Parts: sequence; structure tokens; C-alpha cells
Amino acid sequence: MSGDFALWVYLSRTPLLWLTVTLLAYAVADRFFQAAGRHPAANPVIHSVWMIGLVLLVTGTPYPTYFQGAQFVHFLLGPATVALAVPLYERRETVMRALLPMGAALVVGCVTAMGSALVFARLAGIPYDVMLAMAPKSVTTGVAMGIVEALGGDPTLAAVLVMMTGMAGALIVTPLMRLLRIEDMRARGFAAGLAAHGLGTARAFQVSEVAGTFAGIAMGLNAFLTAVLVPVAVSFLR
Repeated sequence: MSGDFALWVYLSRTPLLWLTVTLLAYAVADRFFQAAGRHPAANPVIHSVWMIGLVLLVTGTPYPTYFQGAQFVHFLLGPATVALAVPLYERRETVMRALLPMGAALVVGCVTAMGSALVFARLAGIPYDVMLAMAPKSVTTGVAMGIVEALGGDPTLAAVLVMMTGMAGALIVTPLMRLLRIEDMRARGFAAGLAAHGLGTARAFQVSEVAGTFAGIAMGLNAFLTAVLVPVAVSFLR
């Protein structure tokens, strides 16, 4: 028994272990996703999160230790985001024809996502520092953490809220669009990327390459506009 414990202690300090756990969890979740007919509730990212969290809880592994081993996946987020430019370039003519409606949707969607969070927080009496973390909930984690940290808020809380928003968006975007009878993949994708950032974009690509392209555009533009508007909005709530 002591030998097994010593082996675990050795493995837990090996960065490759947590990278392997991350990839294995996603592989299992993706297999389940395919078996479920790509149902939104079986989203592999969502199920990977709780599986990895369960492993960390059972083994008593601190998150910094896990992140040190799995940070290569985090590093790949940068190249993956840049790679979104490939389908954008391939469908540039389609994108150019939709510039005006995209601009209008961007402004309305950004203000709605940010404003609804701040108004709800104010009405519910939520503390100011938590309000700060809620404001950029619909942008990518890195951007949201940067915005909140610059304003004196808690970037860790912001990251959690961003992930929760992305998971919820990835779950409901397809059923909601069907309920609203929105069939235009450009509109569906743009809405997913604007409201649910990277997870929404990933879900959009699973549905359609056109949807994924417009989701990637929305994700990037919303990050920029939110970074500009959040400091202005929260200054009125101090």
C-alpha cells in the first residue's frame, strides 16, 4: 500500500500526468457526445470539467498543481483562437455582405449582456466587487480577467462566471434557436459567439462551419467592445 502511495506522489508531481488526465477526460466526454447524437446537453467541454474536477477532489490535488501540468492545453488556446481566422478568410465575401446587421447585433448584444448582469446585480444588492466580475461574463476568460483585474475586482471570480456563462450558452443555444425558428446559420452563430464566447463558438462549429465563422467574429468583436464599455458602465454604479 505504501508503495502505491509513493507511486501516486511521484506521478502527481509529473506534469505529463495532468495533461494526460485532461486529454483522457475530453476523449471520454467526446465519445459520449458522439454516442448521444451530438446533443447539446452532452457537450464534451462541460462534462470534461466535472470529470477533471472529480479527479482533483478525490486525489486532493490543488488546482495550481493541476494547471502546472495541463498548461500546455491553455497555451494552445492562443493558436486555436488565431486559427479562427482561416474560416473567416475563406468566407470573407459572405461576411462582408453582412457587415451592417453584424454591427447592429454586436452593439445590441454587448449592451444587453453587460447591462442585464449589472442591472440584476444592482437590484439584488450584490456587492460592487462581484458586480465587476459579472459585467464581462460574455467575453473570453483572458479578456474578462484582464478587465476585472484592471478595475480592482476578483479575476478568479470573473473566470468562473465566464465559464458558467459559456456552458449555459452552449447548452441552450441550439434548442433556443430552434424554438425561435431562426434558421440563418449566420445569425445563430453570431448570437452564440457573442453571448457564450469560446464555448458558444465551439458549439457553433459543431452545427455548421458558417455558424462557427460568424461565432468567431462575434467573440472577437464583443471582447473589444466589452473592454471599452465595461469601465464606463461600472463608473456609474460606484
